[in-house]
Amino acid sequence: MTEQLFYVFGGIGMFLMGMKVMTSALREAVGSRLQAILTRFTTTPFSGVISGGLTTAAIQSSSATTVMTVGFVGAGLLTMPQALGVIYGANIGTTATGWLVSLLGFKLKLGTVAMALLFPASLLDLLARGGWARAGRMVAGLCLLLIGLDLMQAGMKDVSGFLHPDMLPSGSLLGLLALAALGAGLTLVMQSSSAAMALALVMIQSGTISLTQAVAIVAGMNIGTTCTALLASLGGSLPMRQTAVANLLFNIATSLMLVPVLLFGLGALQELADRTDAMTAILVFHTGFNLVGAMVFVPITARFAKFISWLLPEAPKQTVVDLDRALLSDPDMALLAVQSALEMLTHQAYRAMAAALQEPADYRGIAALGPCHAGLAEVEAFLADIRLTADHEKQEAALSALLHQTDHLVRLLDRLTQTGRISVLIEDSLLRRPALITGAALRWLIVAAPSKSAGQARLRRISALVNLRKDRHRRALLLGEHAGLYDLSEVFGHTDAMRWLSRSLHHLERLEHYRNEVAALLPASRPVPE
Repeated sequence: MTEQLFYVFGGIGMFLMGMKVMTSALREAVGSRLQAILTRFTTTPFSGVISGGLTTAAIQSSSATTVMTVGFVGAGLLTMPQALGVIYGANIGTTATGWLVSLLGFKLKLGTVAMALLFPASLLDLLARGGWARAGRMVAGLCLLLIGLDLMQAGMKDVSGFLHPDMLPSGSLLGLLALAALGAGLTLVMQSSSAAMALALVMIQSGTISLTQAVAIVAGMNIGTTCTALLASLGGSLPMRQTAVANLLFNIATSLMLVPVLLFGLGALQELADRTDAMTAILVFHTGFNLVGAMVFVPITARFAKFISWLLPEAPKQTVVDLDRALLSDPDMALLAVQSALEMLTHQAYRAMAAALQEPADYRGIAALGPCHAGLAEVEAFLADIRLTADHEKQEAALSALLHQTDHLVRLLDRLTQTGRISVLIEDSLLRRPALITGAALRWLIVAAPSKSAGQARLRRISALVNLRKDRHRRALLLGEHAGLYDLSEVFGHTDAMRWLSRSLHHLERLEHYRNEVAALLPASRPVPE
């Protein structure tokens, strides 16, 4: 008996290790595209469900998807309502693991093949580089997973002689709740709903638990898997905690669907088990109630988000930028948070400058930029505390680009305080046109959100025009002063205004350059503030 239990626990450990290795390799292979999917295709709850489901199916881990989503909310790349769709989809995507395990481990019984493949896959991981090494890790992880499943089956085969369904509660509501708590506890201890599901499949296949008991245990697993996201949100910002609590409440509500199944649908489920097998029936139940849960919640996502906001109300913001220090533990998330903050500050500066460079000039936006200076100071302090992963060139390049972007934004905000220069530009008949063109270009950048280097190229052309006019106008002013047409103060005033516009355009062009560079290195969508 003790030896068989060792087989079971050893199999669980090997399954967990295999799942971790495979999931890590899959995440590395998908890479930045995973971030792009989660942050770009979540405009509606339905699209969030699709992206969350595909992402979870791709990396074989709903916990990883949910934790990543919570991190994106903390970084300001997703709002809490947008994240809800991803959470719904992650629950659906995680059911793919159960079907994969059932097919490869139980139907095809590839445990022996996995033993043979483990050695070459491990060698490929150790000796190869890049994509081939990742492929080796993926295959090695899958092999460990299947071998662990075989060990669990071998151990549970003899354990079923000592442990049988009559020893576990099943008839009463309290008994079923106890089994649901057992499922949640197993998932919490293993930190993997996939491993807990695999154990449940092994137990039902060996006859250790009945179909009714498996239904309750599987429903409880959906609740247990939320603990990882809850832990990730501790110490984080309020939107992160709201998202984690929403994930918990959604999974509790979805798991409660086992009650109508037990009351009205157990006969149909048992009939399906008789026609196929108990494992297939449980997998259909698992997939079905997660699909139904998403279908029920998608139409009421806005009201659900309002309820979560009421449950965990947001305190008034003290600063225009609220960078979550908890994100510093993950350099990628920290860099994304800075990118999001800088985008917001950049758009505020663009709007203020565009309003000033028009007829009639409106300086109210510039007067309201005071909090942006404090926000940039917070960004600079946050950037100084980011500790990059060793040998991660992309992170280093992104950090450098963000530092340059911050520096140019600081310099631009300083120039925007010199409103006297703007009034001189608007009043000068020769300088008015390039100033107004600059304002129009900024409005175009805000509204059109041009891709790649279109904005940078337009600003460069305007800068060349301004520099050409500046040189001509300076000579004309000097000649006019010599002829007595202008006094010296007018010459200096106009010269300073031209220099102001030229330097401001330089900062704008460099801002667009570094924004594009950061967007290429951190390919999450560029958030545009309301």
